[in-house]
Amino acid sequence: MLITLSLTLLLMSLVGGDVYLHNPRGSNNRLNERSANRNNANRVFDSQNNNRGGYNVGDKTNNAFNNEDGQFRMTYFQSGPYGWDSSNKEDKSGRSFLTLEWTNQHGCGGDADSDPHKQNCQVVLQYMCQDHDDRSATGSDDTLRNGRNTQTQNYNSANNLRETRSQANQRKNNNVDSNRAIHEPWQWYDKCYNRERNAGLFTADQLPRKNKFQYSAAIHTRQNPNGNRRGYECPEERDYYPYWHPTPWRDIAILTDNTTMCSYYRRESANTVAKHECVEFYNQAKTQKKHWSRWNNQQDCEDNGGEWRAYYSYLEKAPTVTQADCQGVGRSGLQYVWGYPEGEDSDAETCLVLPPEPDCQPAPWTRSNHLGNGREGQASNYTWVLPYFPSGNTKRCVLRIRYNISTDDYDPWQTDAAYNQNLQMGLLSPVQQNPTVDIGAEYSPLRLAINTAQFGRTFQDRSHVFLLKPRPSGLEGRAVHNLNVRGKRGNIVQVYPAVEYDFVPNHLHMEEGDLVHIQWEGSNSHNNGNPAGDGQAGDAGEGTTGTDRNNIVQMRSLLENFPTPFENSTMWNSARVWWPAAPKYALAKDLAVAFASSGYYTCFHAEICHSESVERKNKLDKLLNNAPASFEGALLEFRKGTYHYMCTRNNNFTNRSQKGTIHVAEGTKSSFTDNDLP
Repeated sequence: MLITLSLTLLLMSLVGGDVYLHNPRGSNNRLNERSANRNNANRVFDSQNNNRGGYNVGDKTNNAFNNEDGQFRMTYFQSGPYGWDSSNKEDKSGRSFLTLEWTNQHGCGGDADSDPHKQNCQVVLQYMCQDHDDRSATGSDDTLRNGRNTQTQNYNSANNLRETRSQANQRKNNNVDSNRAIHEPWQWYDKCYNRERNAGLFTADQLPRKNKFQYSAAIHTRQNPNGNRRGYECPEERDYYPYWHPTPWRDIAILTDNTTMCSYYRRESANTVAKHECVEFYNQAKTQKKHWSRWNNQQDCEDNGGEWRAYYSYLEKAPTVTQADCQGVGRSGLQYVWGYPEGEDSDAETCLVLPPEPDCQPAPWTRSNHLGNGREGQASNYTWVLPYFPSGNTKRCVLRIRYNISTDDYDPWQTDAAYNQNLQMGLLSPVQQNPTVDIGAEYSPLRLAINTAQFGRTFQDRSHVFLLKPRPSGLEGRAVHNLNVRGKRGNIVQVYPAVEYDFVPNHLHMEEGDLVHIQWEGSNSHNNGNPAGDGQAGDAGEGTTGTDRNNIVQMRSLLENFPTPFENSTMWNSARVWWPAAPKYALAKDLAVAFASSGYYTCFHAEICHSESVERKNKLDKLLNNAPASFEGALLEFRKGTYHYMCTRNNNFTNRSQKGTIHVAEGTKSSFTDNDLP
């Protein structure tokens, strides 16, 4: 049976242009490579980007990690219980803000009527999270992780469609390797392999192949007709948005050149409406639910003995309550619903906390054929209001950006399977592979460069695994800003299409009473060596080759390149430390020393932090070579003022600038006095 979903295909007609996530650091399928090229483009997901892009996972120390425990996870504080409602965008109370930055090659933004571009585009921002267990960095077979090697997870399909539950579990146990990365779980890809593809989709003149059971499945799409596998990603879900089946991804925002579609995107988001899939069982008593079904529509599902069931994408499960109590909006503005949770093996309904509907706004404007800043001189960016999880649990998460581009050579909203090429029926696709065109010169046709698998194309990048942590007690109503570092070691040519070091945001505007969490991550294996693909190898910079290092010292003016001596500084004397808890950073000098040394020193005096003090610890290398590559930083509150700062190692005048500014304006929520200062 065909499923015709012409108005659900934002990504149906999606022409080539890479996308690279810079904050948080996008992997582009990298892990810890010392080469400029990534080792394995199929490690976790299908990026369709250049092999040179991406950043290595962070290291905890000044040595490259040997296992998952040695990796650094960026940790962001969740929004507070009353900061999650984004209906009043002017009220920052209780919200945690994270600046997402990226570059995309083929342009985006503008307006089809008043400011037309050379292509249509959408940027879709999503995340997935699960409870974090700090007892194990690797976790179980389904735990989000970066892995310790760059190999792709294994997959073997079922021997037949009548396998038992124990046989399916055995396949999973044999496939999943704890040393390799996991984003989507094994069951997600197995479901995708076994479910029939949406035959109502436009595939042009591409011929999607079949799986081992001799039908074309959701792993076969116009962009992926051969059914190639990357990690446990489902190609059909990757290529289309909004997706019509349940998905493990939660929506953040859709940034588009056509905002008249925003009401549609919000309405069809899995955050907003339950999505259906066919449920079958391993036994006749229907007590052992299967995680997959061949059938992708209600009629085929029910005709073959299945149940067509709605599943909710959810933030987390609510505490045990009755169905009658699980309705409507809670005190913190969160929506609760009684239903089936997406991705669960269990066959029971429960009370679920739903994510809010996604944001939708104009996409940042960027020019075509240019991996760089937009009209305003800034990288494309979006400020994400981080979620609030009422359980109070720390979450392990991954961020995903998809960049979708199309043309008007055919209508992306109305062109469906009825327009697919079928020579036996005399039907030609509206677009053909590398066609020739007659320009009026007899016997002199010209060939166009058109790949119908890419004429309409989706690019993607993802972050490494990070944590979302509950706020310290008493800070539920405060605005929290995140200040991070982007980039990696090397000059602008060597790192391309990644970027050189800079602070994000490098001009942070706050009010008194707002908090800022300053932290960064870096790698000890960013050598950018050979193979370097179509770019230049090398890692120009200061200090030990291949190493990222960052620090913060105050400076008097952005026009200068020398730091202010501590005795004359105002930044650290005007900061209150909210996290980590005392006695860490008990004195302003301790705070200054910690940020200047990237956490190598914890304090100045031995009576405060003993062996981690300036007085007792081995001397810090002047280029930070023995300092850790990553730093968890601190959650700070600053008094009214303007504070300029720099990185001593990477700020290299005429080569690269790494400076930033925090502006703190007068506010109404500041509560600390001189007695609260370190």
